[in-house]
Amino acid sequence: MLADVVHLLVCPVCGGDLALDERAVRCDDGHAFDVARQGYVSLLTGSRAPGTADSAEMVAARDVFLGAGHFAPLTEAVAGACRTGTKVVADAGAGTGHYLARALDGLPGAVGVALDVSKHAVRRAARAHPRLGAVVADVWRPLPLRSGSVEVLLNVFAPRNGPEFARVLAPEGTLVVVTPTSRHLEPLVEKLGLLSVDQEKERRVAESLGDRFAETERSPHEFGMTLGRDAVEAVVGMGPSAWHTDSHVMRARIADLPETSEVTASFHMSIFQRRPRSSR
Repeated sequence: MLADVVHLLVCPVCGGDLALDERAVRCDDGHAFDVARQGYVSLLTGSRAPGTADSAEMVAARDVFLGAGHFAPLTEAVAGACRTGTKVVADAGAGTGHYLARALDGLPGAVGVALDVSKHAVRRAARAHPRLGAVVADVWRPLPLRSGSVEVLLNVFAPRNGPEFARVLAPEGTLVVVTPTSRHLEPLVEKLGLLSVDQEKERRVAESLGDRFAETERSPHEFGMTLGRDAVEAVVGMGPSAWHTDSHVMRARIADLPETSEVTASFHMSIFQRRPRSSR
């Protein structure tokens, strides 16, 4: 709930502390942000359009697919990367809050902040866990979090803002980044004409974090999934291919698949620590 995490949030206008009343969060300078009836708050400001936000349809597909447990090995790996004793976890690009909720399950007493630019995703994240507060925020802008307030920051299939990640993480904080490999969703990528993973993705991940972080651990996570046509439609609909493919055309292609398909899930999970300030 927002009440559990409001002390970690800052006003996106003036940077001041925020407090929660029944209907809004407010700072001492009078900036106020309404709390939606679903329990989340939007801290987006200004007229500049935010980064690309997942649609309601994409979020619904993700909720169905992840809720069915198809990515369970990855979900457990992400939760396992959170150190015992951690008290504050944030997820930048949290989507429905699936990964953050599982991490909180393994961290009694910890609180979590789910940040996503999609209000459709944040609505679901607000209900994902009782110790989770959900905020509409753009990863490409300054994050509405206090400097040094986060012990573990999750970034699963989401954009990375190196300077802001370094600012909000505690000095000994941990950044957990998950990215798909070129083998992800084989053989659906070829059969359905899905977007493939950029061969330069790992290099771009390193560049996005610049000299602020050092990678201390990297592990592969690859497993097979047996997916029916409905699950195939969900995994396609929740990813970037949903932006580039006509839904009617895609459904026709999926209808031509066998009743079940053997599909590979393939990811890299990297653990980063902040570099000492003197080395920047």
